[in-house]
Amino acid sequence: MHPLISATDLSQAQQHDDILVLDASMALPGQAFDPQQRFANAHIGGAVRFDIDTFSDPDSPLPHTVPGQTRFARLATERGMGNARRIVFYDQDGMACAARAWWLARLFGHERVQVLEGGLAAWKSAGLPLESGPDLAAPAPFVCRPRYERLHGMGDVLDIVHGRLPGLILDARSRARFEGTAPEPRPGIESGHMPGARSLPYGELLDANGRFLPADRLKEMFVQLGVTDDTAVTCSCGSGMTACMIALALVSVQAGSGEPAVYDGSWAEWASTPDSPIVSGAA
Repeated sequence: MHPLISATDLSQAQQHDDILVLDASMALPGQAFDPQQRFANAHIGGAVRFDIDTFSDPDSPLPHTVPGQTRFARLATERGMGNARRIVFYDQDGMACAARAWWLARLFGHERVQVLEGGLAAWKSAGLPLESGPDLAAPAPFVCRPRYERLHGMGDVLDIVHGRLPGLILDARSRARFEGTAPEPRPGIESGHMPGARSLPYGELLDANGRFLPADRLKEMFVQLGVTDDTAVTCSCGSGMTACMIALALVSVQAGSGEPAVYDGSWAEWASTPDSPIVSGAA
């Protein structure tokens, strides 16, 4: 199943397929809005909320990190994310949160998962109807079948940095943060990048309408960064959110070797860990 779906294709598929649409919106650093209120005001018909912070480890000192299997299965069941259902995530603004939700669902073994390309803006642009009102989730059993090769921790990334594990790290943060010329949004965190990492700000993957660039252009970008058919890619960012946009783009064009992994702790963990090697300047 292709990881992306257009607004018109989703609207048509809803008429004959068992599809659960989930709004995964959350406020990213620099944004200030209430995603729950926005959902109540206007959402795709039949959609339910997928709160990324709820689908996270409550005991982690890092932002919205991966939860345990038991927690994810319980919450996914409550949201109606049954294993046999087709799942489509969308964002009220952009696609980054939906990409994180897509990656999380696939990490725990749900393979029939897609992202609405262009988010809610694309749905509106297609002239498709919206609903208002509360979230009316209907539970459906979800069983975890983890695919932890899609997840990297700090040890994995240290092995890549020190050459003990093959792979290429792609960083979705802004180029200025990557190069160490702009501050991080989280206090006390030094900017810069991991040795050997390459900069790929996630916004550069998108066109003016907030949709991915054509597949041939994306492939060209990945090749220029050193991604070949044999490259194992690890995606990183500030806190594991926008890294999932790179993973989504890679899967959508089948670039690299197998499944990309996401470094869940990302820069928030790396830069706050003593003795982690940090480089400034262009890669």
